[in-house]
Amino acid sequence: MWFKSFTVDELNSRPKNHLGGLLDIRFTEIGEDFITGTMPVDERTHQPAGILHGGASVVLAETLGSIASYMCINPEKYVAVGLEVNANHLRPVKSGLVKGICKPLHIGAKTHVWEIKIYDERGKMNCISRLTVAIINKPQ
Repeated sequence: MWFKSFTVDELNSRPKNHLGGLLDIRFTEIGEDFITGTMPVDERTHQPAGILHGGASVVLAETLGSIASYMCINPEKYVAVGLEVNANHLRPVKSGLVKGICKPLHIGAKTHVWEIKIYDERGKMNCISRLTVAIINKPQ
């Protein structure tokens, strides 16, 4: 499924001056048809009530899905850009790490659709998200 082989270290060595880096999102596993990553639940990702902000969950989901799409395309010819994202927030998380598992629902020539399930440290799903990514020609 992947255009070329990547390692977790390669994914984690991306520049840190972006939203995923600021929230300390870390890739943890690359499988045959999935990738996983974690994000801390702390003052950076809390809403005022002291629980994980839904927008932070969406950042984790979009980061995982966008990188998964990037891993499926020839980056010399194409760019993967988010087209639509949605999320259902199922339960609050106050602290620790959340883990996202990203799997494909559709890998086409022009669009990719990813399902991202996010779990707390007890293994309870706190968010399910779907991301649609457009595959466009790389600007010259």
